[in-house]
Parts: sequence; structure tokens; C-alpha cells
Amino acid sequence: MLVAQRVRVGAIKGDRRSAKRGSSIEFVGYRNYVQGDDLRHLDWNLYARTEKPYIKQYEDEQDLAVHILIDQSESMNFPLHAEPTDHHKFTYAKRLAAGIATIAMSTNDRLRLTAAHADQVERFGPARGRNFQVPLYQFLQRLKPHTTLDFNQFLSDYAKHERLPGLLFILSDLFHRDAYREGLQALIGRGYEVAVVQVLAPNELDPSLLGDLRLVDAENFVPQDVSLDQDMRQLYLRRVRQWQTELSRQFRQQGIHYVLARTDVSFERIILNDLRRLGLVR
Repeated sequence: MLVAQRVRVGAIKGDRRSAKRGSSIEFVGYRNYVQGDDLRHLDWNLYARTEKPYIKQYEDEQDLAVHILIDQSESMNFPLHAEPTDHHKFTYAKRLAAGIATIAMSTNDRLRLTAAHADQVERFGPARGRNFQVPLYQFLQRLKPHTTLDFNQFLSDYAKHERLPGLLFILSDLFHRDAYREGLQALIGRGYEVAVVQVLAPNELDPSLLGDLRLVDAENFVPQDVSLDQDMRQLYLRRVRQWQTELSRQFRQQGIHYVLARTDVSFERIILNDLRRLGLVR
């Protein structure tokens, strides 16, 4: 089960207890069945008498709105020409998204998944219930990294237009010149509980390359000639550690959960260990 520090009220009843005082497990009525509803809440006796499906509602049951945002920019397409098992960042992000979404759908939470790049925003949902698992996996399978992304604007627009705040996961390498601080603040201001999962490949954290190299930016294709010796490599490693420390500090100050997800670590471990350690998975 996915857990927010305080349960946001959802549009439809789900499989969790309300945090509101005075709530009880008293039966309060019926509503019409809609596709995706958990059949465990169907009143089969009433269905046998009327031949119409109705869902039983209880006072204390509310669903959690779960949002997953995937960075679809070209920097996530690394390593280039990698097989799916070779620590490819975008493939890994899609697997993380599938795992988180599966947990949400198994407890009847309201799920919205969004992937974005400069030319397009692709959306799945809102959906809830296990009936949507196959369509979700098909949606994820079609996604490919593409072009750049104004990440700050994307987050700000999402906060502005999505009507039901909740627990929001951001899956990105955070390689964005335009940054993302204002976008994150916009989400927090709208009542979202934000978790940033930074997806990085091992070679980005600890490169093995040495010598005279020409590096090319994956998104704007600008080349940069560099000479890497052991001293320069050690400097790079220090800068990466400083960057990670600063990210963790900034996110903690903003009340944002933060996880570094190395693509050589199983995505199941990130979900079941790291997200559980943060109290987001139970």
C-alpha cells in the first residue's frame, strides 16, 4: 500500500482508512458500479435481486490520488544503444513507474501517470483498479525518450491544471538547466506530497573513461572536448557527491522525499526498501 503522511480525500471510495476524526466503519449507502471498481465491494445479494451492480460504501474508506510523472527528455536515453538489461535509465524509470502504479491499483487508489518531453505530454488515467494494469503496461511500453523538456514549466503546469492533489512521484535524472525549484514549490503549494526519485546510471556516478574525449550533449548536441586523467576523475567524483548532498538538503528543506535510484540496483529494491524506509510504502 502507498502511504501519504495525511490521506488526501479522493473522488471515489478506496481500500484505506480515513484520517478524519470520528470516522467509523459504518455502512452509508450504495453507488453504481463503474469499470475498475474492486469487486470485493460489490453487493452480490443486491445484484442477485436486481441484476444491477452496486458498490457498498463505508464512511471511513477513501482513495488516495497517486500521480507519477516521468521525465521523457533525451538525457534519459542513456546508455545509448543499451539493451533493456544494461542499466538504461528510461527503461528503468518505466519499470519503477509500473511497480508503483501496480501497488496503487491493487488498493483501488486513483492513478494518473504522465510522461513529458518538449513536443508532447502523454497521459494515462485517471484510472483505478486491477482492470487497468494491462492498458497501463501497454502505455508504458510505447513511451520513448525524446528531445528536451522545460521541467520547471512542466511541473508548474501540472500543479495548475491537475485538480486532485495527492501523493506524487517524479522519476527523472534531474539533468535540467532550467531547474525545477519553482515547479516543485507550485506542487507543494497545491497540496501534493512529493517524492523525487532520481534515476542515474552507474557510469554517470562513477565514469570509467580516461584520456582525450569529445563529449556531446544528448539534448542540444553541443560537443565539448575534455581530457580526463585520474585527478580530473577524482574532481568529477567530488562534484557528484556535492551535488547529491545539496539535492538531499534542498529537498529536505522543502519537505520533499528524495531517493537516488542507481540503475544497477533492482527497481524492486528501490520500491520495497527505499520508499518503505521513507514511509511511502507499507
